[in-house]
Amino acid sequence: MATAEEDYSQFDISAEEKDRLVAEVIRYVLFKTQQNSGCPIKRDELTQIVTKNYRQRALPAFVIKEAKEKLLNIFGYEMRELQRSRPSTNQGRSSQQSAPDAKSYVIISQLPAEVYNKYVEDANTSHLTGFTFVIVSVVYLAGGKIQEENLWHHLRRLGLSDSDENHPILGNTKQALEALVQQRYLQKEKTNGPEGNTLFYELAERALDGPISERIKDYVSQVSYLILL
Repeated sequence: MATAEEDYSQFDISAEEKDRLVAEVIRYVLFKTQQNSGCPIKRDELTQIVTKNYRQRALPAFVIKEAKEKLLNIFGYEMRELQRSRPSTNQGRSSQQSAPDAKSYVIISQLPAEVYNKYVEDANTSHLTGFTFVIVSVVYLAGGKIQEENLWHHLRRLGLSDSDENHPILGNTKQALEALVQQRYLQKEKTNGPEGNTLFYELAERALDGPISERIKDYVSQVSYLILL
């Protein structure tokens, strides 16, 4: 089996150069995740960190792979590639999404819950986690896709209005919902019908991710059980 030194020796760079590139990718991923509230990071952005000064074709893939390993082993974050989902097909559909990215990543904590809650979780953003879970649960219960007006109907029952630009916790509620699209929990789809255009929200790849999907199913099962009691 080839050693790490043999792996990167093909690129004609030193260990120090390789470590510096890996560190730059890790810093970029952590900073960008914090800056953009967890929005996916395009692989092209990480590739450009390497190709800015190096032209070896296979070097970016090697550096990104090692950055993924160190993020997990040192920081406890899995850098997961998103399998981008497409909006469901409908006649007359006009997708609100741009062309799918070739590859993009998000980081997901693999730390034990008690460690994450004590040292990582930010209490100032916990309301956004709750908002995300509620929205995803509503769409999930609707079969994975819901008309915009129906979604806001459910949210109004929770005291959230699409016209509220100064909610005491969420601020602009429409922007809070749009953030879930940018973070790839939801995707938007516009359908052209006899009565005009209708906008739908549909679960996207992060909401369909195994751990999140299982948490939603468990939550829905518990609520259903309590209702039946």
